[in-house]
Amino acid sequence: MAGPADIELAAVTKMYGPVTAVDSIDLRIPAGTYCCLLGPSGCGKTSTLRMIAGHESVTDGDILLGDTHINDLPPARRGTAMMFQSYALFPHLTCVDNVAFSLKLKGVSKTERRAKAMDLLGLVQMDKYAERLPAQLSGGQQQRVALARALITNPSALLLDEPLSALDPFLRVKMREELKRLQRELGISFIHVTHGQEEALALADLVVVMNNGRIAQAGSPREVFNRPRDAFVARFIGGHNVLSFLDGAAGRQFAVRTDKIRLLPDQSAAGPNSFTGTVRLVEYQGPMVHLRLASPGVEEFAVTVTEQAFFAAPLNAGDRVTAVWAQEDMHPLAA
Repeated sequence: MAGPADIELAAVTKMYGPVTAVDSIDLRIPAGTYCCLLGPSGCGKTSTLRMIAGHESVTDGDILLGDTHINDLPPARRGTAMMFQSYALFPHLTCVDNVAFSLKLKGVSKTERRAKAMDLLGLVQMDKYAERLPAQLSGGQQQRVALARALITNPSALLLDEPLSALDPFLRVKMREELKRLQRELGISFIHVTHGQEEALALADLVVVMNNGRIAQAGSPREVFNRPRDAFVARFIGGHNVLSFLDGAAGRQFAVRTDKIRLLPDQSAAGPNSFTGTVRLVEYQGPMVHLRLASPGVEEFAVTVTEQAFFAAPLNAGDRVTAVWAQEDMHPLAA
């Protein structure tokens, strides 16, 4: 293996004709980091990943892997490997031959390349399926083979383009655990594109939230969730209400986590950090119950309470309640 190495993007821009897909972003991913690029469709996250991989050219700026400037290197010489969303396995080759294929192109002997391929199939717990064709595998099994095939190139970083999007929810959680296990065992950086907030928070050491081709915020999952930089991050990462208050002539915005809000009967005295509204929606989700409140002049307002707390004083759509939160739970947002 080439060994772990830092990845650095310096003022990287990607243009598609007159359209700016990635707008002069700066990002450093330390060696051995699980990094998730997170954002809505069209935010620039996949273009960023493909530029690191060498599948898209860089319009401006620099990409470095360790001390090596890799802008002009072909994908096979970058020290990175990419696992595509479609997995792109060869349908006529067995699992072991799919994994060994890149070594075959390099002229590695059949005995050596198959031995290496079997080692990697064992790493992803697919060695007993070595002689099966891709069509004989489930989606999750195909993904494991695709992972092994990417890793056989001994990369310094593995690049994953929405690798879990095609899986059912149960398998998605299972594969999430496998990806994190592999990353820890291999000690290399994984750079993982996703639009799933829960996925990013569960997997990443470094969450990079992108919006309109720029980095809105980068930090640890806990930092990004608890201290979103602006209203976009607070809304996109989920679990927050964005509130506006007037301060003289200027409006100020704050985020309040949905689980930091208490619901009181309608007749309760409303303080400065509260409002009275009508329950619009109640969603039971096992250990938690999610509610939506509506009130004139207030954006859609979410509240999350534990199952025990909700059923101690259950509410229904149409009930009037007062939502209350503490001053210390208000996090200021940048304009």
